[in-house]
Amino acid sequence: MAEIAGDRVMEQRVSLITLGVRNPARAATFYETLGWQRVDSPDGVIAFDLIGQVLGLYPLEALADEIGLAVDTLGQGAITLSYNCRTKSDVAEVLIAAEGAGAEVLKPAQDVFWGGHHGYFRAPDGTIWEVAHNPFSGLRDDGAFCWNGY
Repeated sequence: MAEIAGDRVMEQRVSLITLGVRNPARAATFYETLGWQRVDSPDGVIAFDLIGQVLGLYPLEALADEIGLAVDTLGQGAITLSYNCRTKSDVAEVLIAAEGAGAEVLKPAQDVFWGGHHGYFRAPDGTIWEVAHNPFSGLRDDGAFCWNGY
């Protein structure tokens, strides 16, 4: 087995999250309405630079073709993307903004058994997002999140 980074073959990180979406322009408008800014991408991906990663929106059919699978076999895995807020009150504000941009709020902001506060929305492209405040894992000044804090 090849050694890439020390004794690991794969460094522990996610570099790019690609969402296969049926309508990339509509999906991009949703994120832009929430205040996100695109970065240049000449390869057909609509890209949003995150802190240490990129969120890419790509036509679902093109993604299936690239992988070599039929669209109906790609599945809709049980996955959520999470956005952590700096304060508890920010959770409801983000959910309201997402709904105003076209999302469906699935679970309104509420306290969670483990001591946090969260809610969920479904973006127009079908992606489910958790919006949370975790008092045990704050955000750095640049917005970076680390499980159980720094």
